[in-house]
Amino acid sequence: MRQIFLDTETTGLEPDMGHKIIEIGAVECVDRKLTGRHFHKYINPQRAIDDGAKEVHGITEAFLADKPVFAEVWNEFREFVEGAEVIIHNAPFDVSFIEYEVADLARDRNDTSLRKLRLGQVCQITDSLALARDKHPGQRASLDALCRRYEVDNSQRQLHGALLDAEILADVYLAMTGGQTALFGGGERAATASHESENAQRLDAAMTQELRVVGVSDSEAAAHAAFLDLVAKKSGAEPIWRQVLPDA
Repeated sequence: MRQIFLDTETTGLEPDMGHKIIEIGAVECVDRKLTGRHFHKYINPQRAIDDGAKEVHGITEAFLADKPVFAEVWNEFREFVEGAEVIIHNAPFDVSFIEYEVADLARDRNDTSLRKLRLGQVCQITDSLALARDKHPGQRASLDALCRRYEVDNSQRQLHGALLDAEILADVYLAMTGGQTALFGGGERAATASHESENAQRLDAAMTQELRVVGVSDSEAAAHAAFLDLVAKKSGAEPIWRQVLPDA
């Protein structure tokens, strides 16, 4: 069985508002083993990148100026994913961007067959976010949360990059679908009890100390807002923080 784990980075959050893909990263897995084959391209979007998106992935217009446009990488990308099961975290987001790019390409080429193409006709699409929510109802299902749950090292994920996120997604998905979660700490109930005990001890220790109030700088507030934007993008839902504090 051939599987591809895929992620994209974009200029913003809404393809129907003209936002474009600027990076595609994908890694290949055959029979649940990573093969070392990957697809990775930076793409010139020929438009500005939103400041919030730059805060998340750190990619600039200057860096992308000499990179190929989507039309130049489409055939190679299609060949890489064709016939495989393509696993994406919050698949509707990435798929919508890819299909908007293909639609633009079809208009440029006046190609009616390409205009009707959907990614699901090229490969089978699996949404790992939906799978995680089904497997762990009511629990956080972001990629970072799943890394913590399945003890996947994401320490290098200071800025988001498509290839790195695809590699992390592969590790998370293989752990999540491997049926071995009981090996890590004796199951969810034992882990929950342990965490509750640790939290109680930390609370007792904190209550004996004088609390220190630390202000937030403008750069920290901007980084926090960018992180919440990313949470919304990857989870497909507005973060609880913003539901409780709308001005956050």
